[in-house]
Amino acid sequence: MPRPRRRPPPPEPPRTPGRPRPREPRRPPPGPGPGPEPGPRPGPEIGGALVDRWDRRRIMLGAGLGQALVAGAVAALLLSGHVRLWALLAAAFVEGTLGVLHQLAERAAVPAVVPAEQLPEQTHRQRGAQKKKTAIAGQPLGSGLVALGASFPYVAALVGQLASVALLFGVRGKLQTERAGPRPDLLADVKEGLVWMWRQHFLRAVMAAVAVSNLLFQGLNLAVMTGIQENHGSQFEIGLVLSLSGAGGLVGAISGGWWATRFSLRTLVLGGLAVWTALMVPVAVLRDPFALGALFAASGYVGGVFNVAGGVFMVRVAPDRMRGRANSLAMLVGGGAMAAGPVAAGFALEAYGPTRTVLGLSAAMGLTALAALLSPALRRNPLEEA
Repeated sequence: MPRPRRRPPPPEPPRTPGRPRPREPRRPPPGPGPGPEPGPRPGPEIGGALVDRWDRRRIMLGAGLGQALVAGAVAALLLSGHVRLWALLAAAFVEGTLGVLHQLAERAAVPAVVPAEQLPEQTHRQRGAQKKKTAIAGQPLGSGLVALGASFPYVAALVGQLASVALLFGVRGKLQTERAGPRPDLLADVKEGLVWMWRQHFLRAVMAAVAVSNLLFQGLNLAVMTGIQENHGSQFEIGLVLSLSGAGGLVGAISGGWWATRFSLRTLVLGGLAVWTALMVPVAVLRDPFALGALFAASGYVGGVFNVAGGVFMVRVAPDRMRGRANSLAMLVGGGAMAAGPVAAGFALEAYGPTRTVLGLSAAMGLTALAALLSPALRRNPLEEA
């Protein structure tokens, strides 16, 4: 009796804690685009309205200083040895909220300091820099600093945030246009943003495709991890696959400007969905980490290109007074799907196993590509709706 009971559960639990980690390789997305953005954080739609109402420079300064204080407080707690779970949860909530405000203000402010003809190039530089931060100064650096001491990553975050704030003082000029007339209340601003987004038919269609793609890729990440584990693979092999995915996204973000200036967003969306479908199918039968890593690197590359193309389109189609809310809604839709992906895939993996789950995800991606191809909204010139 004890043996049948213990055999099924124990092999899984020691490995299941790693299941949520698939969120790391595909952060994102973008303005509309899968990949690099984190899952949903506290109130991005409210944050977008605040970014459109308040001074964006002050938002970035305040958010940066706030994040530095949070990092310093956590480091002090760890050094003192008096760590409380509620304090860490509160710190994570505050840091996430400030991070949303900073990111939204940063993206909304880009057109104020970059000429229109340089937007594609500067957007790919900005997204490429974010990818480098994630790929180089994210988990790898954090893991190395933890080996020196639990507080070291937070001290490094404190120094980095203070450096970011200092550099922001070198940016001259206004980062947004002045709003004429009486200012409506916050809820009216949120409603205005929702109404504006609803009227952007092309943008809504792209966001829907991105949301489905994010959900499917989070499920794919989890399925691949489970497949490697069932094949007696090591944590190193899992890390290799995820790292190559991030590296592909970095290269895609760096070269995204080239694609964005030569192809329409519709072409990139349809082509990207088709490529993702083709790359997903072999994952169902492959277990070699290097082969899987190559496929994930190619998928990450497409996601990086999406980030740049989507960011350029969002900047061009959204008026300055609406830019914070437009980006916040894109973040909410894309990030929400990323959070739901591992949950849905977990049930599928338990019922059907990795191979069938990946084949099902591939079929869903193919249907998404077909729906995008047939969508009337994606047949129009996007910039004609602005």
